[in-house]
Amino acid sequence: MNPTAEAAFTQSVIERLKDCEDPRFKSIMNSLVTHLHAFARDVRLTDDEWMCGLQFLTEVGKACTETRQEFILLSDTLGLSSLVLEINHPPLEGTLEAAVLGPFYLEGSPERPLGADLTDGMPGEPTFYSGQVGDASGVPIPGATLDIWSSDGVGFYDVQFPGPLVKRGRAKIKTDASGRYHFRSIKPADYPVPTDGPVGRMMRYQKRSPQRPGHLHLIVSAPGFAPVVTQIFVADSKYLHDDAVFGVKQSLAGQFSRHPAGTAPNGEPVPVPFYTVNFDMRLLRAS
Repeated sequence: MNPTAEAAFTQSVIERLKDCEDPRFKSIMNSLVTHLHAFARDVRLTDDEWMCGLQFLTEVGKACTETRQEFILLSDTLGLSSLVLEINHPPLEGTLEAAVLGPFYLEGSPERPLGADLTDGMPGEPTFYSGQVGDASGVPIPGATLDIWSSDGVGFYDVQFPGPLVKRGRAKIKTDASGRYHFRSIKPADYPVPTDGPVGRMMRYQKRSPQRPGHLHLIVSAPGFAPVVTQIFVADSKYLHDDAVFGVKQSLAGQFSRHPAGTAPNGEPVPVPFYTVNFDMRLLRAS
């Protein structure tokens, strides 16, 4: 086809959608067809490349399991996840910024008391987390929920181990009457995103680093407030500015302070060096 015929063909595909009764779905599909066809024309997509792309997406689907979401990983590594976050959750100065969910979130984390030890035998350097959850003005929010999950000190999540799932490093805790929280876990290690599947193969072909800076995942929520999916990053990670999923926000970088073996903030003796990090969070009221 010549350019005029190609454009007319795209329009004929869009015309087939004219009877769609859902205006939002129709708008999305019209735009998808328009940009998908424009992409094929722009790169002059060959038959072999088209088939290779379809086979790749098929492999991505086959790599998904109950505990692994390869499509989310693909979205993350192409920057789409972070872009959608920016579109839907634009940062407001002083409030908690959102970060990508990642492929290893599991619903149904156990509820644990304030101050609980979440390590469950995970290897890693002991770390004591604390902070306060408040509204945009800093007024404390009692009873806010922190849904927490993280990798171990080597960089592996519980779902990545073979055999039956044993949840580790996951919990839901609530803030106290002053909106404060504290718990024990480990200092998150830098780690690569999963590279044993099709997304990893794509990144190797792109000559990209698969590394992520160490981080702790949280979903922070409270009645009457907009929930926030976020992360606390290790501020001195060498990958802070080279995150494989483009997820780092400077406001989410936490200062992990190292202490010699001794007494932890909660009064318990710690026979090895440990870390503390204080991270306050401000939520927006739900619209």
